[in-house]
Amino acid sequence: MIHNKADLVLISSSIFTSLSNEPQNGFIAIQGENIIKVGKGDDYKAYADDRTSVINLGDKTVCAGFTDTHTFFTGYVIDKLGINLGSIDEESDLETLLYQYYQKTKHKEAIFGNNLPDKFLKSEILHSMIERISPNKPVVLFNSGHSTCVMNQAAINTFGFNPDKCNSEALHKIMKLYLTDREFIDDEFTDYMKMLNKRGITAVKEMGFDDFYGFTEVLDHFDKQNKLTVRISFMSQPVGSKTNISYGKEMREKFNSEFVQFSGYNQMTDGLILNKQGHLLNPYEGTNTCCEKAIDYKSIEEEVLEADRNGFRFTLHSEGDGAFHQILNIYEKCEKISGKLKNRHGITDLEMTSLEDRRRMADLGAFGEIYTQIYKYDPYEIYQYEYEKVIGKTRTSEYLNYRDLVDKGVILAAATDLPLLIPSVPEAIYYGCANYCKDKKERMNPNNALTIPEMLKAWTINAQYALERDNILGTLEEGKRADIVVFDSNIFTIPIEQMLDVNTEITIVNGKIVYSK
Repeated sequence: MIHNKADLVLISSSIFTSLSNEPQNGFIAIQGENIIKVGKGDDYKAYADDRTSVINLGDKTVCAGFTDTHTFFTGYVIDKLGINLGSIDEESDLETLLYQYYQKTKHKEAIFGNNLPDKFLKSEILHSMIERISPNKPVVLFNSGHSTCVMNQAAINTFGFNPDKCNSEALHKIMKLYLTDREFIDDEFTDYMKMLNKRGITAVKEMGFDDFYGFTEVLDHFDKQNKLTVRISFMSQPVGSKTNISYGKEMREKFNSEFVQFSGYNQMTDGLILNKQGHLLNPYEGTNTCCEKAIDYKSIEEEVLEADRNGFRFTLHSEGDGAFHQILNIYEKCEKISGKLKNRHGITDLEMTSLEDRRRMADLGAFGEIYTQIYKYDPYEIYQYEYEKVIGKTRTSEYLNYRDLVDKGVILAAATDLPLLIPSVPEAIYYGCANYCKDKKERMNPNNALTIPEMLKAWTINAQYALERDNILGTLEEGKRADIVVFDSNIFTIPIEQMLDVNTEITIVNGKIVYSK
């Protein structure tokens, strides 16, 4: 039966619509999957009847659903892969556990383990043990965070990486084994969405290597079965081969629902600044080098321009201001409409950016993906003094200058590079608006920080702009889909020092409550 009454009404004195910088006192009326009214005062009564659920939230802050524009489920799930070895203390116990697991998984193509204690990484006994238990089948035992591992010779021969080269890009050869293991991956993906919903995340841009190694079939299954509680836009990051435009065309045609879409391509350029692999415009302090990593900008430009000609978007990674400059040079050659990029290309990280190029980025209309929770990893002394050693005091003061990017008119979208960081909007506010570091004592470059409204927009409307879904998502207004998050506090009135205590109370996706505290 069609009616003009709401299924759900949320009342709060702190509704942040992402349409202005101030929260408002009022209500949100939801009917089915849509917001039918955002109003003020007691006007909600006109949208409610005896079947309407009315929730009075007091002064708890209500926002549009949050979006993380850079996540790697395919990397995150590696820490869930195989047998958990985290509780093992003795080599004899490790041998018993591995042998029993080997017997249970004879049908598997490889044996995986995770959370191997670091004390076993150089153990000759362990190396001999896995060769004895499984001489022909690959065995890979990752440490916590999978930064390194222990492998048998069969694994080294089969997968082509080794414990010294164990970064995510090197691990793509094992992905097909676990991403197509449906008894494993379906449960893990369900738990992943629950984890995100609990943190207020209603949409992500998922990065996957090459053709996602079979994971798109999982997305297709979940979408058709209406099992998705997070909207997925996925990007292909070429690792095993160059950018595959034919694959993109196939995915663009196959996935066009409101819950799954193909979003283009992503590519790395430079590396970490502290390792002198970030590409700088001017040399590192006390050196004659601007970058110790070889970067093939010509090849990257060819791939970006081919994607652009075919209507696909690209995001390129940039840590140093030299890489930032080169990326903008590439984007300058892309198709434009009235001087702005026709396709919504973006730049991730943005650790160092020059003034002139910040203006150029704004003029082009390229968006940025920023990881504002990154300050949580190191104390103030590391950020201040270690960076000063390699790039000098003046350039350190410009580090992560999100403030000027916004002032110049650049659209900044929130991201985490999950599993590097796990999304938390309160953390993003604490570390990206107050600019506290791990020690929570001093603030790193506070003049470069964003305001709370700017941060919320980065997680809502700006992130949906980056996903090209800002027409139906990202703000609280009539006609938009009801993706909504409620905090358990008023984030506009609590002291910033209490921000890390804030949690999500309710998450709504497409009009349905998918998480409730």
